[in-house]
Amino acid sequence: MLSRAIPSNTATLKSAKYMPTVLGLDSSTQSLSAIILDTNSGAVVAEDSVTFGAEFPNYRQPHGYDESGARGEIHANPMMWLEALDLLLARMVKNGVDFSKVASVSGSGQQHGSVYLRGCFGKKLASLNASKSLKEQLEGCLTRQSSPIWMDSSTSTECAEIADAVGGNDVVCAKSGSIAVERFTGPQIRKFAKTDPEAYAETGIIHLVSSYFASIMAGRNVAIDHGDGAGMNLMNLANGDWDLDLVNATADGLADKLPSCEPSATKSGKISNYFVEKYGFSPDCETVIWSGDNPCSLIGMGAWEAGKIVISLGTSDTLFAAMPEPQTDPNGFGHVFGNPAGGFMSLICFKNGSLAREAVKEQFDLDWSAFDQEELAKTPAGNGGLMMLPFYEPEITPRLDTGGPVFSREGDHCAGETVRAVLEGQFLNMRANFGWLGVKPTRISLTGGASENDGIAQVIANVFGVPVDRLDVPGSATIGAAVRAAHGIGGDLEKLAGQFSQVKEGRTIEPEVGAMEVYEGMVEKFEEFVEAQG
Repeated sequence: MLSRAIPSNTATLKSAKYMPTVLGLDSSTQSLSAIILDTNSGAVVAEDSVTFGAEFPNYRQPHGYDESGARGEIHANPMMWLEALDLLLARMVKNGVDFSKVASVSGSGQQHGSVYLRGCFGKKLASLNASKSLKEQLEGCLTRQSSPIWMDSSTSTECAEIADAVGGNDVVCAKSGSIAVERFTGPQIRKFAKTDPEAYAETGIIHLVSSYFASIMAGRNVAIDHGDGAGMNLMNLANGDWDLDLVNATADGLADKLPSCEPSATKSGKISNYFVEKYGFSPDCETVIWSGDNPCSLIGMGAWEAGKIVISLGTSDTLFAAMPEPQTDPNGFGHVFGNPAGGFMSLICFKNGSLAREAVKEQFDLDWSAFDQEELAKTPAGNGGLMMLPFYEPEITPRLDTGGPVFSREGDHCAGETVRAVLEGQFLNMRANFGWLGVKPTRISLTGGASENDGIAQVIANVFGVPVDRLDVPGSATIGAAVRAAHGIGGDLEKLAGQFSQVKEGRTIEPEVGAMEVYEGMVEKFEEFVEAQG
């Protein structure tokens, strides 16, 4: 049990009178997105996105990351991210966006990913030349040419070593909110320090994806926020600072290579002159430190206060909520992060998200309508008892490597059965693993690209037996980043949520009559099915 909330300067500022135009950026697994919000009128001024695989085929990372590594190594190229930032801002200017009106900028980064840089990184940032690209000027700062991201599962040995050094995973979890987890940053740092000690020794600073981008926007090294810092197995949730026991157990000299930890609404100074000269930002534009994509989604969904459960459908699927009282998952699957509004949030990550759905789509040469009407409608709720463990990659909730999807009955299964099986398997798995939160949902807020699909939303409503609401704009992490930019310079979170976190008119999905009873009877059977594969 965690003892107290993170110290925070992020309390809602209800006295704010001026609500300006703000920019939110989101560096996700597969793309970099931007949204500009006019917080006076409540309007979306502009939005755009760059997809890494499509725009930068030269990196040979079609989904935004390199899958060729051995034994579960999955990395991305941090220079690709910089090229995407220059391309995105240039494209927006070409399309008529006036960045001089932006009063504040913040962002969201895929959680856990890390970037390893020489000590000269800060000096390079302070002297960026607008006539050159970010990549040209910063490439030489890397001590590690690739960044391990959240999908990497290659650090089991390092997780065990860290846990053993501090007295076991119960201690790691009590301190950091999670047991030692392969994709978390601390174990990744330890592996780097062990396998390439010379490069580790040359590393002057280690950033998360979020603080890497935030530093570039600010033109100097900036802090890691509490929301994203909690996804490292390094931060002590009780005091919001690095836990020296965990830091020292991870790697020698690591304390000197980490930025500071700060509350999520911390301003990091005026925007770098690079962006003023190159893209027309005002020199008075403030920067606010970035957070992780999941904490930003919590804000973007208007769910920073306890009582609302959010399901985000992305490369991985996540279920998260603000926590009335901090508590940890006794199974070690779930996590506790910092809530950007202060306090804590819970999160459960399911690795087999959109990639599992896409695998079924490609297997039968379908389009996404098959998940809505065409194929899904041909099968009844419960799929006649046919269940599927939709784990195309090793799953993390629960920790299980089945070597691929497993059906409860042998034989050939048609497209309709398989579409329903993958969806029901994903959301039965969610329902089976969220009870430790101690929250009984009365409604679920849904976000992410797949949330637009009525059939997928309907399965979620049926499995959980509650209405599913979808927001007016689906990119909750990007919206959350922009809302945090406004909050950091005095914006009122409640007012901002009223403007940008509203349910789409007519887009609530109600559970179908009788479906809840079907799934009530399937949850225990699904848990037994999972246990049998262990």
